[in-house]
Amino acid sequence: MRVLHEPGPDAVCEGGVEQRANRGGSADDTGGPGPGRVLAAEAERPESALANARGLRFRRELPEDYAFVMDVGHTSSLPLVGGPRWAVVDMLFVHLPLDVLWLVEGEVVKTKRLRRWRGIGVGKADTIVELPAGAAEAVAVGDTVRVVEVGAAESSDGAGAGG
Repeated sequence: MRVLHEPGPDAVCEGGVEQRANRGGSADDTGGPGPGRVLAAEAERPESALANARGLRFRRELPEDYAFVMDVGHTSSLPLVGGPRWAVVDMLFVHLPLDVLWLVEGEVVKTKRLRRWRGIGVGKADTIVELPAGAAEAVAVGDTVRVVEVGAAESSDGAGAGG
C-alpha cells in the first residue's frame, strides 16, 4: 500500500489578493502533474485490535517513506450522534515524534505533530494516518489523502480508507 496526498482547492487571502497556499512538493513523485504526491511508499494496516492498540509503540526507528494507517470506524446514521467518531492518539511508549492526520472519507480534517512519549491528539475521524515527523509538512486541512494498493494507485477511489 501507499499513501497519496492531493492538495485541496483552498486559497489564502493576503492583502485582498487570493493566492494558492504554497506547501512545497510536486503533484506526484516524478515532479510533474499527476494523481498525487506520495507521502509513504510503504503503508501498514493493523490486522487485529491488539495490533491497532499497540500502534507504533516500542519502535525505535521508522523508514522515511512509511505510514501506519488505522481504520477507527465509520460514520453513524443515528440522529444527534451521527458523523465520524472521536479518535485519540497518544504517544505513551512511542520513541519517535510523529505527524498524525485525521481523515474523514479521505479529506484531512486535522493534522498535528505529536512529541514522543508525551504527545496526545484528539479529533473526529474514520481513518488515522501516522507518519514520521516532517513527512506531512505539506499536508493541510481540506487536502485529500488516499491509501491505495500498489498498482491500483491511479485507478483506486480509496478515499483514505479501504477494506
